[in-house]
Amino acid sequence: MSSQVVKTTEELVQPILEKKNLELVDIEYVKEGKNWFLRVYIDKEGGIDISECGEVSEHLSEKLDEVDPIPEAYFLEVSSPGVERPLKTAEDFTKSVNKNVYVKLFEPINGEKVYEGILVDFSNNTVTIEYKLKTQKKQVEIPFDKIAKARIAVVL
Repeated sequence: MSSQVVKTTEELVQPILEKKNLELVDIEYVKEGKNWFLRVYIDKEGGIDISECGEVSEHLSEKLDEVDPIPEAYFLEVSSPGVERPLKTAEDFTKSVNKNVYVKLFEPINGEKVYEGILVDFSNNTVTIEYKLKTQKKQVEIPFDKIAKARIAVVL
């Protein structure tokens, strides 16, 4: 059910975003407590503002009312992915070279399942991260299909 809602929402929102030169980052359909939330994360080069989120929300809400793919009551939220935006596609990784990233793996590489450091390269479906181990700089190459979750990491 959840994956069908996400798929239908993606089909409905994509033309709206294309008209406005916006990018779909992620869609979630989740239950929190007794409430359902349909969250659509959008972005563009240089960031997105609240009025753009509002416009997309309004247009998407109309489309969702027409198609009515969700039987239960839910809250629609359209927002920016924030500074720790998720990295899901090869394009996301390519755009994030030289940025600090957090990557969680399905299975360990060199005994570790989590890496945080600078994304120095993404090519041939391999993510290369430079990270610090105590005082030494090291690099790890991670096959794209071994990544469970990844996001931009804010360094404080």
